Amino acid sequence: LTHGLRGNIYFHLEIQCSTKDMHSGVIGGSVNEGMTDLVHLMAKLVDSQGKILVPGIMDDVAPVTDREMESYKQVDFDPEVYKKDAGVDTVHNTLLHPTKEAVLMHRWRYPTLSLHGIEGAFDGVGSKTVIPAKVVGKFSIRIVPNMHPTKVEELVKKHVDTEFAKLGSPNKMKLTVDKASMSWYREPDDPNFRAAAAATFRVHGVEPSFTREGGSIPITEVLEEVCDAVCVHIPIGASDDGAHSQNEKIDCLHYLNGIKLMKCYLDELAALPAEPDAAARAAIAAADASRLASNKWRRKCKVQ
Repeated sequence: LTHGLRGNIYFHLEIQCSTKDMHSGVIGGSVNEGMTDLVHLMAKLVDSQGKILVPGIMDDVAPVTDREMESYKQVDFDPEVYKKDAGVDTVHNTLLHPTKEAVLMHRWRYPTLSLHGIEGAFDGVGSKTVIPAKVVGKFSIRIVPNMHPTKVEELVKKHVDTEFAKLGSPNKMKLTVDKASMSWYREPDDPNFRAAAAATFRVHGVEPSFTREGGSIPITEVLEEVCDAVCVHIPIGASDDGAHSQNEKIDCLHYLNGIKLMKCYLDELAALPAEPDAAARAAIAAADASRLASNKWRRKCKVQ
């Protein structure tokens, strides 16, 4: 049962050096090339060990509690199997972190910065000696509880401005946010999760693990606002479904069990006590406060 998601802020870093593409043999060596500036700036965002190089980016990350550390014990996770799932086992067979707990924490509860690509650069088969007039670097930061998109944007902009100034380049640089979403976290003691856990046991015959996920599902918070209720991510798919990939799938058995699970979930909701206990009340209050903060931020966002 997933009770936490990271948010995401997607950046476009644009460098323009000319009004047209140029030939490296004819023009190279006489102009400031935009690609050189962009590659330098993107290399200043994150190092090869995954450490984000933006000053202050970790300041607001929620501290790790003893209860959280204990929660990783109930998660069935094998780093060796994960290597195969990630496709690194036949390349170098290593992960960035040595233990199960460390891998899960860096997937779920710590921010990450990933470089995705460069728009405008030559990326076809063969060799082409072009100097692109304008290139746009694409990168994103997955954010976690207590991190706010507005502050993260300010920190990244300050860092990029500082690093660009060091280059002394006459080229034009522009950093923009393409899209952003808040992180989402709910306590498993919430009554909705208790009902979902009981339903999962009825259908699958095992106690579910409470997990978080490194991805982002912004519609979760929209649904919570519209319905004035806590969302629950019901376990229906499998870890090898290949979300967003060319061959995404869902097994027929999981689909049918998902139908059963939804029925049992509604049944368990109806059987919940009329008065929640102290832990459930605390979880509800925390969810209400988080939802209020998220709603305020989303309503301030401009529609592009």
